[in-house]
Amino acid sequence: MKILALDSSGLVASVAVAQDDVLVAEYTVNYKKTHSQTLLPMLDEIVSMTEMDLGSIDAIALAAGPGSFTGLRIGAATAKGLGLALDKPIVSVPTVDALAYNLYDTDKVICPMMDARRRQVYTGLYTFENHCLKTLKEQTPAAVEDLAGWLNELGREVIFLGDGVPVYRGIVEEKVKVPFSFAPAHLNRQRAGAVAALGMVYFREGRLENARDCRPEYLRLSQAERERAEKLKKEEKENL
Repeated sequence: MKILALDSSGLVASVAVAQDDVLVAEYTVNYKKTHSQTLLPMLDEIVSMTEMDLGSIDAIALAAGPGSFTGLRIGAATAKGLGLALDKPIVSVPTVDALAYNLYDTDKVICPMMDARRRQVYTGLYTFENHCLKTLKEQTPAAVEDLAGWLNELGREVIFLGDGVPVYRGIVEEKVKVPFSFAPAHLNRQRAGAVAALGMVYFREGRLENARDCRPEYLRLSQAERERAEKLKKEEKENL
């Protein structure tokens, strides 16, 4: 089985190819460039370096959200275009699940934190049982203080990772009362390699979709949509 994986859900842009139990190639960049500038050139470089025929892949695994609205749209458009052109299915992998999969088989609780602004993160709680990722709390937007409360109630040691960690580390250190640590640099951000590995698990489970049906999973309204809703609510009050 050969999987092409894409992740442009956050600050990181990442492309990978995995075949069976081998990560053939991975190209990850965490720098100040838009994913529209980086994602396709990174894919082209991997194809060139590995002399790969894109038609040989079995599916495209996509970090489908939550995350940056613009990044998710770029990733979905890229996956959809490739899927339609190559007639290949899409495996939609929840972004937070893929982040958690970086810490495969740890006995600790895994807590990804993606910065969602306004003192909120996209998060979820995970563990491994019998070498399989188990979801304790599905990915969701949450205030960091609420997340700390969930972890304190759970009462287990936890590992934090994600781009929300440096933003909210102070709150974590103040509010979290259970033992905790932070994942190291090579494991603490989105990686298409993890999307590919988890995508293979989902592929075997038959969790496939047609490329034309591929849609990002935003989990909450965009800033423009929130501002519009607030404006309409204000206008309704003024008209009462």
